[in-house]
Amino acid sequence: MERYGENKSAAIKPSSIQGFAMEGGKFTSEIRNNRRPLRDIKNFVNAPLPRAVIKGKPAAEDKSRNFEGHRPMTRKLAASLANKKLSHQDSNQRNGLLDNENCKKAIPNSNDLESITVIDVDEYMEASEPPLPVLENQTEAILEEMESMQDCNPEEVEMEDLEEPVPDIDSCDRNNQLAVVDYVEDIYAFYRQAENSSCVCPNYMSQQSDINEKMRAILIDWLIEVHYKFELMAETLFLTVNLIDRFLEHQTVVRKKLQLVGVTAMLLACKYEEVSIPVVEDLITISDRAYTRDEVLAMEKLMINTLQFNMSVPTPYVFMRRFLKAAQSDKTLELLSFFMIELCLVEYEMLKFRPSLLAAAAIYTAQCTLKGFKHWSTTSEWHTRYTEDQLQECSRSMVDFHQNAAAGRLTGVHRKYSTSKFGFAAKSEPACFLLDTRL
Repeated sequence: MERYGENKSAAIKPSSIQGFAMEGGKFTSEIRNNRRPLRDIKNFVNAPLPRAVIKGKPAAEDKSRNFEGHRPMTRKLAASLANKKLSHQDSNQRNGLLDNENCKKAIPNSNDLESITVIDVDEYMEASEPPLPVLENQTEAILEEMESMQDCNPEEVEMEDLEEPVPDIDSCDRNNQLAVVDYVEDIYAFYRQAENSSCVCPNYMSQQSDINEKMRAILIDWLIEVHYKFELMAETLFLTVNLIDRFLEHQTVVRKKLQLVGVTAMLLACKYEEVSIPVVEDLITISDRAYTRDEVLAMEKLMINTLQFNMSVPTPYVFMRRFLKAAQSDKTLELLSFFMIELCLVEYEMLKFRPSLLAAAAIYTAQCTLKGFKHWSTTSEWHTRYTEDQLQECSRSMVDFHQNAAAGRLTGVHRKYSTSKFGFAAKSEPACFLLDTRL
């Protein structure tokens, strides 16, 4: 059978047409002009086609033609078998793919063969099952998929990580050679690895027989005042406290020599950090001449050998400078942060925290104090490597120290930061809301 498209005319052999009336072997003009092609809706795909009927008589048998069913059976039978005397074998051959029930519906009575029925395409299409719509593009499919995703659990849907990039905090120092921008990340990576060597055992005082943690607190509170009076650098104070703790961890000291340890530690820190250092006589004077020059030099020798000349250790100060830069701090935040961390220098219990954690918690506590609510930026978290939850314990201790800074006998830090030089940082209202663990 010669096929044709819906939009293209073609000659069709009469023997291959079903259900069109013919007169004298030719199509009538009315039928020829009104005929329309049928679509294959895949109904009874392999069913054989019945032969055309001409004025109630069946067309001549053409056994050489094998009709393969590519057209569906319609509701109105336009052509059927008219010869009742066809053999049972021939009937099965032509209707082999139809079941018995469909054969009963397809073969009409002999009375119905007298009339010619033309296929009603419109009526046939209405009764047929409509074909599935074909999308010209993928827009409609995408919309349906998005609607279905709305009902899904967001945790089960894989999403791309849309985190904002961390800003470059060193971009403003590209032209500053002292900022060593090209090496700063490597430097602080080394500090993180080396900070464990600067830490001491948090209960080393149990090895001391004549001194305790209260005496240590009195010594450091006094050294903070000495440091302020001599107008030394901040690095010197933090290194002084570190040298004292590391020395006391390995060396047993009697009570009368504890102040000598403090004075000598400050002398060593000044030699390491300061450009202009105080002379030994000045330190003896400040200690009310309780020790001689020889005693100071002898203690210096003992201490430096006990520490194996290891003076290059990362203290909380080095982390403070980096973390304040990440927090984009101003002078107010900087002074308040140092006030928080110097309060921790006096407290023996804060030795359990690493220097980097102390620095991060001091800045976090100062930010919360100034803003009145919890604040920890993504940039600060990325550079400090500490989340807000990891800072809570240390931060609550700092708030408690802030509340009691002006009370008791050890008020050196509070007096220092109550001056205009340090921005009256000690007079700020403590962030008491951080003490509520339910927040």
